[in-house]
Amino acid sequence: MTSTSTVRTVSADVAVLGAGPAGLAAAVAAAEAGADVVVVDAGAQPGGQFWRHRPEAVVPTPDGKGHHGWKSYLDLRARFDAARRRGRITYLPGLQAWMAEKVDAGFILRTTPTVAGGSHSGKADGGSTVVARRLVLCPGGYDRQLPVPGWDLPGVMAAGGIQAFIKANGILPGRRFVIAGTGPFLLPVAANIAEAGGEVLAVLESSSPTAWLPHLRAAAGVPEKALEGAEYAAVFARHRIPYRTRSIVTEVLGTDHVSGVRTGKVDADGRVRPGTERVYEDVDVVGFGWGFTPQMELPLSFGIQARLDADGSLVGVVDERQQSSVPGLFLAGEVTGVGGATLAVLEGLAAGTAAAGGTVLPEKTAARHRRFAEAMHRAHPVPPAWQDWLAPETIVCRCEEVTARQITDARESLAARDSRTLKSFTRAGMGWCQGRVCGFAAACIGAGPGAAPTAESLSGSAKRPLAAPVGIGELASLETTDN
Repeated sequence: MTSTSTVRTVSADVAVLGAGPAGLAAAVAAAEAGADVVVVDAGAQPGGQFWRHRPEAVVPTPDGKGHHGWKSYLDLRARFDAARRRGRITYLPGLQAWMAEKVDAGFILRTTPTVAGGSHSGKADGGSTVVARRLVLCPGGYDRQLPVPGWDLPGVMAAGGIQAFIKANGILPGRRFVIAGTGPFLLPVAANIAEAGGEVLAVLESSSPTAWLPHLRAAAGVPEKALEGAEYAAVFARHRIPYRTRSIVTEVLGTDHVSGVRTGKVDADGRVRPGTERVYEDVDVVGFGWGFTPQMELPLSFGIQARLDADGSLVGVVDERQQSSVPGLFLAGEVTGVGGATLAVLEGLAAGTAAAGGTVLPEKTAARHRRFAEAMHRAHPVPPAWQDWLAPETIVCRCEEVTARQITDARESLAARDSRTLKSFTRAGMGWCQGRVCGFAAACIGAGPGAAPTAESLSGSAKRPLAAPVGIGELASLETTDN
């Protein structure tokens, strides 16, 4: 029996998915160019992950504390709200797109309430079908994770998850923290913890500052990044936060919860140097961050051209107007390469303008930020020898409890060397997260020690018939809404 559908249809000239830096900018640019715009966003309010803040029903005028680029957000938000008042922008918060398709009239986005926005009751009771002539995808990204023994214990979080928790709730998820991984993002996470009253026992960076030496010209092209670094250095000094380079967490300690970590110094390839082991005790939360993984499910569902970026991520190929290989489909933000909020805003402005039929002028600032992003990725790579940190029984896929030994055996005995084949033989990536957490690591192990996964392997991991959990009632309703 099919339940009665309450899915509504919203039509526009331009649809924008996401309301983070890229999505806000795209929506504003398209609306100001004269297009009718509909914005679909999984969040309850604009800002995305980068400008995530306390609920505006609780704090109506957030002060931007702990945020960078807050003036840019306030400007975009004011223009966004003004366009909504004029009727140029229709804003649909609390919805995630579970399917997107290209049709003769343009594009269709099918959405469903997020977990935070509504419950999945098995009824089509809150989603919207969005129809637009052009589509701008700005889905963002999420923390890349590498497994180590014990990382499946409660108390282990993504570094970005810790920061989001603080920004959204104004409180800490623990008292004593260790932050580990690679890249500049570790700095604001630790700084946010300290400024919120937590104690950061150490920030462990696997790379070395000398890795920036070949890239000083690119770094000099974006001087504001040096100023941000100086601000974080001041916070670290004020709160006496140890910053240890060429260091990693080799094991998370604890039984039913994190209690400590074992660490070690590593060489340039990530191999642990004997005799450098150290233990931190009385740890509440361990935050890992190894860069970011773009949300490629929806772009790949259209069959876009993709490539490997400097950090090994799969990203979409776009032209100077941010248009993908699919006519009328534009990409902005992390899905074209992780480069920070400033670059995401510039790409969003270009994508929104182009989607509305406007003229996009060459942007030198965007080129400088792209060069900086490439330099950052090369200075903070995933260590080639990270698989040496694993024990055979280390859990790689936490949803399905698949171990490193199971994946290695499938690679050696069954020639399962890509993520899709590994999923078939080991169930790695078949759980609730659908490989979003373990996908990169499993693909690396499938490729072999010291090897990086191919674009085809990462593409196979990210391609999904449904891009988000959806109620069976909403699937059934397609029979009655589509003719």
